[in-house]
Amino acid sequence: MSQTLLVSGAGGQFGRLVVENLLAANAGTIVAGSRNPDKLADFADRGVELRTVDFDDPAGLEAAFAGVDRLLIISTDALDTPGRRLAQHTRAIEAAKAAGVGHIVYTSMPSPEPGNPVLFAPDHFGTEQAIKASGIPYTILRNNWYFENLLMSLPGSLKSGQVVTAAGDGRIAYIGRADLALAAATALAATTGNSTTLTLSGSENLSTAEIAALAAEVFETPLAVINVTDAQLLDGLKAHGVPEGFAALIVSFDANARAGGLEGSSADFEALTGRKPGLMRDWLAANTAAFA
Repeated sequence: MSQTLLVSGAGGQFGRLVVENLLAANAGTIVAGSRNPDKLADFADRGVELRTVDFDDPAGLEAAFAGVDRLLIISTDALDTPGRRLAQHTRAIEAAKAAGVGHIVYTSMPSPEPGNPVLFAPDHFGTEQAIKASGIPYTILRNNWYFENLLMSLPGSLKSGQVVTAAGDGRIAYIGRADLALAAATALAATTGNSTTLTLSGSENLSTAEIAALAAEVFETPLAVINVTDAQLLDGLKAHGVPEGFAALIVSFDANARAGGLEGSSADFEALTGRKPGLMRDWLAANTAAFA
């Protein structure tokens, strides 16, 4: 029996990739949700239904989720105000319950339980708890750090010849956005109603030094790794014009990596998708233009 599948945040880079995967799989009735559905007109031309889905508009959410069998809640980027993102997600979960949604898929992060140093971890843990409390069957996807996150820092490092880090010898099992979008589409299109939590990581646990070595090789640019403390990293970021709140967030990422919070295995990804995730070296080589 055909299912109606709704992707929230379908206008973002991740959401668009999820919709593309659903289209490629001919996965039931596909609904693309966005605050600005006009931006998704290209999907409408390919048979995708467009709906206005605004997590800041609780009155409209229940109608937006009407008739939906399975819902993908892509975590929002509302990090400007503490608690705002969790409030948005909670509204979406409440609306999903009121609308009779049969299954929720949610994009979380590895080990967001209390004690995780990442500043936005409580948003993810709170959302996971709200989903479980709703009684709606769920698939929680604890997505590890994207390869694409390196676009925030590596271009500057290639220019300066230095990678400044407070992560120490901590390792990260990076995974590509495209792989995670495939996993989300696969989970959304599944027919099982069982609840599960999966941690989706790449197959390589790489330290900052190892990533720097790969980048130096791919881009043929020497890179020196400079290890600093959290306080030194924070001061350095602020000195380079990074707003204090975002600088503190970056420092929390390194603290989490240093503590081993981003090490992982690709087992859950492979079991879900039936394929192995891409490798860091291959991603760097395929995206050299983005680092120019």
